[in-house]
Amino acid sequence: MGFKKLLASLGAGGASVETVLAEVNVVPGGVVQGEVRIQGGSVDQEIEGLSVGLQARVEVEGNDQETKQDIEFTKVRLGGAFTLQANQVHAVQFTLEIPWETPVTSIDGQQLRGMNIGVTTELEIARAVDSSDLDPINVHPLPAQQAILDAFIQLGFRFKSADMERGHIRGTRQKLPFYQEVEFYPPQQYRGLNQVELSFVADDREMDVVLEMDKKPGLFSEGSDSFRSFQVGLHDFQGTDWAAYLNEWLSQVGSKRNWF
Repeated sequence: MGFKKLLASLGAGGASVETVLAEVNVVPGGVVQGEVRIQGGSVDQEIEGLSVGLQARVEVEGNDQETKQDIEFTKVRLGGAFTLQANQVHAVQFTLEIPWETPVTSIDGQQLRGMNIGVTTELEIARAVDSSDLDPINVHPLPAQQAILDAFIQLGFRFKSADMERGHIRGTRQKLPFYQEVEFYPPQQYRGLNQVELSFVADDREMDVVLEMDKKPGLFSEGSDSFRSFQVGLHDFQGTDWAAYLNEWLSQVGSKRNWF
């Protein structure tokens, strides 16, 4: 029996974990619900802990190179220690809050390339940690975020790419250790402009909208003519013509730099 327990602790004949999400489509500030099902192995095992969290794969710049890093930005412990009987199925339901700053991964039903966010499950067995695969979720824009995105499309901008970068945007309400950039190709009327990068940093009341034109990698500079940050209320955004607002700012910056 001792040898079997040793094998179980090494994964041979041990418990297996499956996480089932009730709904994979969520929004920032919402929740994702699901159930963790632990299938007992060939012997009894002491489960020291079970937790679920949210994880994002982000870009990290350093030493003149760019790498990818998995960052867990939310974690919830589900109950305490217990004994999992051999061949027993132990199911635990959970509700996981989606932070307001969580990057969007899907716009108008289209998955954004490079966005990798999902639910992680961690099972602690006999001083060992077994992490399951990532269970992806689709994070859709809040209505206020969708209004800004729609304004870019209305002006003729085309989606280029999106990424998540480790670091902080100065002057915003950011709390997570990373942020998202959504990049757009400009239409012909903004000649001389290579691209515009858009970031949202939200809380439960409003969000910072950060725009930058011709951004140098890894640098947010408030002193630059190409940087713009403004606040949008999550519940009172409808009163502004955002396409006109963005066009006015882009035109001002472009004329200062003789781009347009």
